[in-house]
Amino acid sequence: MNLNRVSIIHFVRKLKSRHGLRKIAVNTGWLFFDRILRLGVGLFVGVWVARYLGPDQFGIWSYASAFVLLFSPFAVLGLDSIVVREIVKDPTRKEEILGSAFALKLAGGFLTFILSIVIIGFIRPENILMRSIVAITATGLIFQSFDTIDFYFQSQVQSKYTTWVKGAAFLIISFLKVVLILRKTSLMSFVLVVMAETILAGGGLVFAYRFVKQNIFRWKMHLSVARDLLNDSWPLILAGLVVAIYMRIDQIMLGNMIGNAAVGKYSAAVRISELWYVIPTAISISVFPAVVNMRKTNEALYLSRLQKFYDLMVWLGIAIAIPMTFCADNIVRFLYGTQFQGAGTVLAIHIWTGPFVFFGVASSQYLIAENQTKISFYRTAAGAVINVILNLMLITRYHGTGAAFATLVAQIFVACISPAFFKESKVISLMFAKSLNLYRITRNLRRSYG
Repeated sequence: MNLNRVSIIHFVRKLKSRHGLRKIAVNTGWLFFDRILRLGVGLFVGVWVARYLGPDQFGIWSYASAFVLLFSPFAVLGLDSIVVREIVKDPTRKEEILGSAFALKLAGGFLTFILSIVIIGFIRPENILMRSIVAITATGLIFQSFDTIDFYFQSQVQSKYTTWVKGAAFLIISFLKVVLILRKTSLMSFVLVVMAETILAGGGLVFAYRFVKQNIFRWKMHLSVARDLLNDSWPLILAGLVVAIYMRIDQIMLGNMIGNAAVGKYSAAVRISELWYVIPTAISISVFPAVVNMRKTNEALYLSRLQKFYDLMVWLGIAIAIPMTFCADNIVRFLYGTQFQGAGTVLAIHIWTGPFVFFGVASSQYLIAENQTKISFYRTAAGAVINVILNLMLITRYHGTGAAFATLVAQIFVACISPAFFKESKVISLMFAKSLNLYRITRNLRRSYG
């Protein structure tokens, strides 16, 4: 952990001294505050909800959520980094870029809603509860179109406003979940409350945007701009689809092949593992605008800072995975109780996806900066195929443990191995190999601080 702490300090100091990007450190601080808040409160309330609902009902909810997430890339549209990049490149076009992005996301949200309710009707025609949960969950994606406002805050390195708004909505909804538990309400009540969080966050973002003297009514939707955004983002949309498959297909296959209780136990373990995924996202959101600018001015410095960024991500993931592996059974038993027995083994395996997810999030920024987003699709598509095949082979015999192993193998391939198959991204695999060289990292730190 000391090495990781020194790496963070060294990385931030370099950025500040070279580019005057003190705002990045502050912005990252706000994002970390938001993530830590969610880690703490989210884990506590989420565990309480899971214990209250039990493996079966919790499994039904997890299955429905995973099902909707399979189609969520049509709502997200891969626009996040693309829109931020375009605003950073040309701030004068902000209104038309944001307006076009909002229109695309709104249309994508409705498309996701329609696809979700139609397809679940074919898969689970007899299960009215499941179909209702899917419909409510998918409705929330329509309101996520207001996340377009967050793209503006990201481009200005002002994520504190998004943190305030979404943090407040999160706390309000978390409190309501506790009230629902104490009042011993039904599963559907929890589903409705979660959808309400999206509505609260959307309204809060509109208010925050107005607070900084901006107005969404100035946004302009231009078909040509929307077309250009989609031309850049379509590989990320497809990549998002295959990412959703290899991140969530395990829960759907578990539900169809084993049962809802198996999904509940597996989801309980995965939630603990995936709580840590917010860390690389928080750092990348703050660093990405600086990475784009750095590439313009100094290619060598850009690659050097990118390597340090990768080093930090990989070892943060490893530092989390090692203790979690040895404590997995005790953690699950303490948090969820004996009714979730067996989830500890799943957690011990799934937690090792962390280092590869951390690295994958960071390396995706390189592909965006180099305008090589098509590679994101190719590598994640291969990972999705691997995950589905391994799930078919392992779930029937090993249940959740097999699903966790399949996901781990897919993550390793996508993040570290697949980039080597493309000339434009070979450097990513090489940088990952360098990140595993602890001797090199220690030697560089000694040179910097010796």
